[in-house]
Amino acid sequence: MERLKRGTDLSWHREDRVATKTEVIAGAKDRDALLCTILDRVDAELLDACPGLKVVANFGVGFNNIDVAAAIARKIPVTNTPGVLTDATADMTFALLLAVARRVGEGERIVRARKWSGWEPLQLLGVDVSGATLGIIGFGRIGQAVARRAQAFGMRVIYWKRSAESETSDIHATRVGFEEVLRQADFVSLHVAYNSETHHLLGESQFELMKPSAFVINTARGAVIDEAALVRALQTKRIAGAALDVFEHEPQLTQGLAELENVVLAPHLGSATIGTRTKMGMIAVDNLLAVCAGRHPPNCVNPEVFG
Repeated sequence: MERLKRGTDLSWHREDRVATKTEVIAGAKDRDALLCTILDRVDAELLDACPGLKVVANFGVGFNNIDVAAAIARKIPVTNTPGVLTDATADMTFALLLAVARRVGEGERIVRARKWSGWEPLQLLGVDVSGATLGIIGFGRIGQAVARRAQAFGMRVIYWKRSAESETSDIHATRVGFEEVLRQADFVSLHVAYNSETHHLLGESQFELMKPSAFVINTARGAVIDEAALVRALQTKRIAGAALDVFEHEPQLTQGLAELENVVLAPHLGSATIGTRTKMGMIAVDNLLAVCAGRHPPNCVNPEVFG
């Protein structure tokens, strides 16, 4: 914000809530640049209402909140903030994995409710992480960072990804088919981008393939999982549990999810460290100022607009 104040005529949404589309349009209609969050829907209607926009800079690595095709049609660059949130999100993945494996949320609720009567030999028995098989769906920067952490825990790592890019030599992981990941893994961790191909990537039929003792971890996007199918799988103990940092209809939860004990729920904290969010902000500003100065931005998701 201080950088933008020094270099631009800055206005911003000052309330501590997500702006409505009407508010975003009112604030951006006479502006050259829009810095938005992943909760701001930037579509053709908004772009048409703000004809002076030269750039849309997203505060986040994902950009499914922006109609990129509409931006391309209007020759507007769209930028994001990749790379800097890799470690923070991988750390959060393991925080969730450990929490659901060792039933930390259940235990914390018992202690806070003053219902804990003391140590018992069979109380809240969890599962071992060391020696377990971690199945990673999506093996980009974050998926690979999770795999490196899994090695330190003595886990066996298998993964699936669509692309045929060369593998990273420092990671001891085995590439297998998508369904094979689901069949073999004790923990399935999702790290794919959200798009039409990954919508409901995990649903009823995929949960049927998983072990009854398996857990699902999601720090990607909520709609990668069919949340209603997940609730049914958890209720019927088709799978053992889930740990979620993202939800299909954020911030609302699918009916029945919050009442389940075998699920850990976090409020989209994947990149929520002071250092990471600061770096994300600086990258968003770098992108925005570059376009306004007539340069190509460092992180453009639709470079064809410069063709």
